[in-house]
Amino acid sequence: MKTNTLDFDAQALREKILDLAMRGKLVPQDPNDEPASVLLEKIKAEKEQLIKDKKIKKSKPLAPITDDERPFDIPDSWEWVRLGDVNTYNSESVHPDRTPDKTFELYSVPIFPTRKPEIIKGEEIRSNKQAVETGDVLLCKINPRINRVWKVSNFTDNENIASTEWIVVRQREITTEYLRYSLMAPYFRNLLQSNVSGVGGSLTRAKPREVRNYVLPIPPLSEQSRIAAKIAQLFALLRKVESSTQQYAQLQTLLKSKVLDLAMRGKLVEQDPHDEPASVLLEKIKAEKEQLVKEGKIKKSKPLPPIADDEKPFDIPDSWEWVRLGDIIELVSGRDIAKKYHLSHKIHNATPYITGASNIDDKGNITINEWIDNPSVVVTKGTLLLSVKGTIGKIAILQLPKAHIARQIMGIENIYNFNQDFQKYFLESYIGELKRKAKSMIPGISRDDIILAPFPFSPLIEQNKITNKIKKLFSLEIGE
Repeated sequence: MKTNTLDFDAQALREKILDLAMRGKLVPQDPNDEPASVLLEKIKAEKEQLIKDKKIKKSKPLAPITDDERPFDIPDSWEWVRLGDVNTYNSESVHPDRTPDKTFELYSVPIFPTRKPEIIKGEEIRSNKQAVETGDVLLCKINPRINRVWKVSNFTDNENIASTEWIVVRQREITTEYLRYSLMAPYFRNLLQSNVSGVGGSLTRAKPREVRNYVLPIPPLSEQSRIAAKIAQLFALLRKVESSTQQYAQLQTLLKSKVLDLAMRGKLVEQDPHDEPASVLLEKIKAEKEQLVKEGKIKKSKPLPPIADDEKPFDIPDSWEWVRLGDIIELVSGRDIAKKYHLSHKIHNATPYITGASNIDDKGNITINEWIDNPSVVVTKGTLLLSVKGTIGKIAILQLPKAHIARQIMGIENIYNFNQDFQKYFLESYIGELKRKAKSMIPGISRDDIILAPFPFSPLIEQNKITNKIKKLFSLEIGE
C-alpha cells in the first residue's frame, strides 16, 4: 500500500501544455494558413471602425514591441501583439442595442468561488454602464485568483461577480478559446504577478493600465482553432487521470484506515496465549515511572482518572488493557523562540528548530530550515513528534540527535521501551478524534486531549507482530 504511485503534478502538466502551445510547438504549422499579420490588419481596421462609430473611445497608441519584451521565439507565420492593441473592450463599452441602465445589474459566477469554473454563462452581464457579452474573456486581476480566466457563454445563472476584479478582453477575430488559453499561459501569469500592488490586507491586484501593454503570441486563425482543440483534448485527458488518481488515493486512505482500525482492535494478527499479558507490562511501566520520579529524572504527575466503559470505543482481546496514553508516555509541550534568535544556517552547537507542521511532510520526513543557539524545549532522537496547532496530525519520529520544538508541536517520549511504531500507528488511527477535539479559529488541541486518550495496550510481543504486519501491508501495492 505505497503512497499513491499515480501521483503527478497535473497543474505543472497543464502549464507545460500551455507553454508549448504559445511557442507554436503543440500542433504543426500549415504553410497554407493565412499569416497572423493579415489577421492583425483586420483587427486594426475593426478598432478604427468602432472608434468612428463611437462604440469605444480612442486610446493612446501603444509603443512598438521591443526584442527584450518577447519572452520566446514563435513561428514565422505568427505575430507578437500587445493586448491593448487587440482588445476592443474598454470601460465605456456598451451593448449596441441597449442604453446603459444603472438599475440593471445581472451578474454570474463569484470571483472567489469554491469551485474552479471555466465558463461564465451570460449573454450579457452589465455593471452600471459596462456591458459584458457572450464571447468575452474575463481575466481575474486580484490575488489569490489572479490569472483565473473565464469565457462568457449562454447565461442561465444569477450569481454575484465582483466587476472590479476582472479585466474584460473582447476580440471576435481571435478564436475565443485560444484567447482564453493565451491569458492562462505561464509567461502571462508571470507578467501579471510581476506588476501587482497592495489593495488592503494581504490582497494584491494587477494594474490594468500595465496589463494592456502585455504581449500575446498570435498564430494564424486556422492554427488558433487547432491549438485550442488540442489543448482541450489534452486537458480533458488530464481531468480523467486526475479523477482516477483521486479515486486511487481515496481507496488507499480507506484501506490504510481499515488496517489501522483492525490493528487497534486486536484483529490484525492472532493472539498467542503464551504472550505475557499487557497488564504485566503496565505494572513494570508503573514501577519504572515511580523510580524515575524518585531519582528526579521526571516530574510526578497527577493521577489520571480511570477509563469509564463509555470511553472505550471498541472491544479488545482479554490479554490487552485499556490505559490512558498519559500513563505510558512523557509528553513534552513545545515553546516558541522569538524570531530575533532564529538562525537561517547552522553554526557550531546550534540546535535544529522545528517550528510546526510545515517541517513535517506526509511521509513523516523532517526538514530543518532554522536553528537556535538557546534552546529551552529539547527533544532527543526517537521522540515521536505530533503537530497540534494549525495543521493537526502531522507525525514524525525524530532521527536527529536533538531538536527544539515550537508550541505547534508536542513531543511524545517513549522512555518505557515499548514499541514506538505501535504508538505511532495508534496516533494515526486517532487523528480524526483529535481533530474533532480541536478548538478556536486556528485549530488546536491541548495536552489533555493527548494525555487522556484511551489507548488499547497489547502484549509487547503482539505489538511487534502488529507493527511488522502493518509495515508489510503498507509496503504493498493494491492488487499485488
